[in-house]
Amino acid sequence: MDGTAIRLDGVTKRFGDVAAVRGADLEVAGGEIVALLGPSGCGKTTLLRTIAGFERPDDGLVEIGGRRVAGENAWVPPEGRGVGMVFQDYALFPHLTVAENVGFGLPRRDRAQRVPALLALVDLCGLGGRYPHELSGGQQQRVALARALAPDPRLLLLDEPFASLDGPARVRLRREVRALLQTTGTPAILVTHDRTEALALGDTVAVVIGGRVRQVGPVSDVFSHPADAAIAASLGIEAVLPAQVAGSSGGMIHVAVGEVRLQVAEREAFAIGAAVYACVRAEDVTLETLSSGHASTRNHLAARVISIAS
Repeated sequence: MDGTAIRLDGVTKRFGDVAAVRGADLEVAGGEIVALLGPSGCGKTTLLRTIAGFERPDDGLVEIGGRRVAGENAWVPPEGRGVGMVFQDYALFPHLTVAENVGFGLPRRDRAQRVPALLALVDLCGLGGRYPHELSGGQQQRVALARALAPDPRLLLLDEPFASLDGPARVRLRREVRALLQTTGTPAILVTHDRTEALALGDTVAVVIGGRVRQVGPVSDVFSHPADAAIAASLGIEAVLPAQVAGSSGGMIHVAVGEVRLQVAEREAFAIGAAVYACVRAEDVTLETLSSGHASTRNHLAARVISIAS
């Protein structure tokens, strides 16, 4: 799909006096996978349900494929939006077979060709006659994905689709879903609170905090350059430390964190004395028990191990 798959402009959704979504702006390009990342209760699922048409926004506009579906007296119900949705609990019909679940809602004339093609696409060939309770969790998720893709939607919405799977199955299915969406070219929005999931699946990440979309950009840019301390914390950066710019030289910025001095790559210019935050991820820390004279790391700090958690 070319162009803009979906555009949100100032979308707000209230429940009584509580604003679950506040003035959200977001654009998703054709073929793009956007990860809505944020803590539980921040409004991600409400935003997804508003896009799908399960909730009416109180303010703002929703456009899908250039067509206004909500806002300014426009309202298109969920079945008219061309949106597929994969729920956290799969929502499969227990009394229907795999093939019947995938073909549900398709015109009868299309099922004979469309259903086998989709089962092959999600690697479920030969399982069309089984019932959901006869499948593993990962297989059930593939059925839900095939059903959502069956009507060739303009947009796919995924609401924490891997939450109920164990670790190995989650990792495997993440890879498969990304490859599948790249194959079909279907734009998608994924709701997750797991940064690893956002990194593995998203082309773009939109950080949601308190019902607001606080930062949007390519995954690598947002994770390496969070806009503020709250966003850094929501991205799972373990240490977000108030600091001050002490100087710069040779492409490096010298940062003072209390009495400690750190050197960081100079991605943009800062004035001396500027207040900043030093963000340190656990995976960027190397522990050494010997002299650091031959180590490749730039910053060396004396420390003491006080606990070990596995």
